Amino acid sequence: MNAVLTSQEILRRYAQGDRDFSGANLTGIKLSGANLNRTDWLDVNFSRAYLNSTVLIFACLTRANMRSALMIGAKLCGANLNQASMSNVNLSNADLHGASLQGATLFGANLSLANLMDANLIDADMRMINLSGANLVGACMRGVNMRQERAIGDQHEVDAGKKKRSVASLVGANLAGADLRGANLSGADLHKADLRGANLQEATLSGANLSEAKLNKANMCGIFLTEANLSCASFQGAVLDGAKLERSILIDADFRGVSMRGAVMPDVKASRVKMQEANLTDAKFSRADLSRADLKGAIMVRANLIEAYLARTILVNVDLTDAILNRAELSSANLVGAVLTGATLPDGKVHP
Repeated sequence: MNAVLTSQEILRRYAQGDRDFSGANLTGIKLSGANLNRTDWLDVNFSRAYLNSTVLIFACLTRANMRSALMIGAKLCGANLNQASMSNVNLSNADLHGASLQGATLFGANLSLANLMDANLIDADMRMINLSGANLVGACMRGVNMRQERAIGDQHEVDAGKKKRSVASLVGANLAGADLRGANLSGADLHKADLRGANLQEATLSGANLSEAKLNKANMCGIFLTEANLSCASFQGAVLDGAKLERSILIDADFRGVSMRGAVMPDVKASRVKMQEANLTDAKFSRADLSRADLKGAIMVRANLIEAYLARTILVNVDLTDAILNRAELSSANLVGAVLTGATLPDGKVHP
């Protein structure tokens, strides 16, 4: 254990058929471009190592220390990186297709443009990570932690005098079909991210930036989107039953045909939002700005619209049975064909 090896010795042993380098101390070692397929590196110390373009396909790196290692363009397809310590590692353009990083620490890591298709990232610590342009199609990310942080740098080397807010960056990342159940992405930047068909049940994205993101047919039941930016995002066919969207920005977003039964949306800014044919039964829109929104044909049975601003809102053929509209601004709304049976109107009177 803790044997100190040189790069020449590792390459010589590999050429002779040795595949087990577990426990070695390889701090700062230079193995860029080396072919080290199907090798064992359990508990190895690769901190600050130079592993650019190194081939470690199907390698076992369980519990390895890879903090601040340079691994740009490394090949880690099918590798086992469970519980590895990878804070501040640079894996930009790396190939981790099918790799397992369950419980790994990737605090502040750079995985921009990396391929993480079908990777296992369950319970990984991905705070302050950079996944801009990364491919995460089909990745399993249940319980990952990407919450917004204040500290800069490695979680173990925080300079208390240099605190500022920092977020996980997934700008333009491809997360189509990813499993993000229960994940914490508070404050994450998902601008233009592709989350079509993703499973985001009970995930936390409070304060996240999802502007122009694609969330078509995503499962978002019970998701937390408090104060999130969803402007110009697409949600067609998504399910957001029981979603929490307090004070979120939904301006110009597309929610056509979505199910948002029991969604909580007080104080949202949703001008020009598209919600045609959406199921908004029991949804809570108190004080919401729905000016110029298009809700044609939507189901809003028992919806709470107390003090909602509905200036020039299209409510054609909307079912507002038993809805509550106390003090709502409806004077310029289009209610042609709307069903108001049992609804409480702005003046407090109940419609017959």
